[in-house]
Amino acid sequence: MTTSNNRPAIVVIGPTAGGKTAISVELARQLSGGGECVSADSMQVYRGMDIGTATPTNEERGGIPHHLLDVVDPDQPWTLDDWLARANQAVEDIRSRGKWPILVGGTNLYVQAFLFGLLDGPAPDPALRAELMAMDPESLRAELVQRDSEAADRIHRNDLRRTIRAVEYARLAGQPLSAAQVQWHQECRKDARLVGLDWPTDLINRRINTRVRQMMEAGLLTEVRKLHETGLLGEQAAAAVGYAQLIDHLDGQTTLEEAVEQIKIRTRRFAKQQRTWLRKFRHIAGATWVEPGEKTPQSIVKTIITSQFD
Repeated sequence: MTTSNNRPAIVVIGPTAGGKTAISVELARQLSGGGECVSADSMQVYRGMDIGTATPTNEERGGIPHHLLDVVDPDQPWTLDDWLARANQAVEDIRSRGKWPILVGGTNLYVQAFLFGLLDGPAPDPALRAELMAMDPESLRAELVQRDSEAADRIHRNDLRRTIRAVEYARLAGQPLSAAQVQWHQECRKDARLVGLDWPTDLINRRINTRVRQMMEAGLLTEVRKLHETGLLGEQAAAAVGYAQLIDHLDGQTTLEEAVEQIKIRTRRFAKQQRTWLRKFRHIAGATWVEPGEKTPQSIVKTIITSQFD
């Protein structure tokens, strides 16, 4: 029997638009003693970026406490280290109150760090980072392809932040970041249970298109315009899918129709990258993988609880 002070953290992962929020909330309701959710999403930490990041509304949270949502302004720096420290603190706090901690994974790098610890690597080099930031983007991209072709396949050519990180690591460490990440899961932490949502590509793509339409109807353009015009979007936040494309529209570079279509394309591409990450988690012993399909969150959670805790 699992006691309240050693309850494992349940980590829910899956592609964007895959229903992770609804399932995590239902888990929190059905688990004996109740649970609380901890966001593992690198963009939901930003205040004011609610629609475009699919930050759960109060209604979607269903009265379940959520942690690490809206914790910093979008022009402030936020790192993996920041998130991991706050997430571990939240998990212990939830356990101390006799609840189940439920991590809801939107950023698989965060999940990887939570399950296996931080990737060991060379110390940051501010001079090198400045040099890379000053490089022509095409030259930077070419270097990424040369030094780490696997990372180049995963990182979109317009994602300057991740491109710089991968090139910086390769130069300093003398090996590709992707190779280091493959080695970076020797043993999963014992106090965690993984739940993976496995969606067919055609179904998740339809859900993505529907979500983008719903975001636009909910006022995403107004949200982006307000943040952009007031200068509240930092470089990292402004690169988020949905925000970058609508900023291009607001700056007169694209029509609204073109911007929305690009959001759909980039989100589907992001989901493809997530599927690559999810395959890396398949080796974790004791994980539960579910094909949601047309099942309700209630029936999915019953399957999870039967598999993991009965």
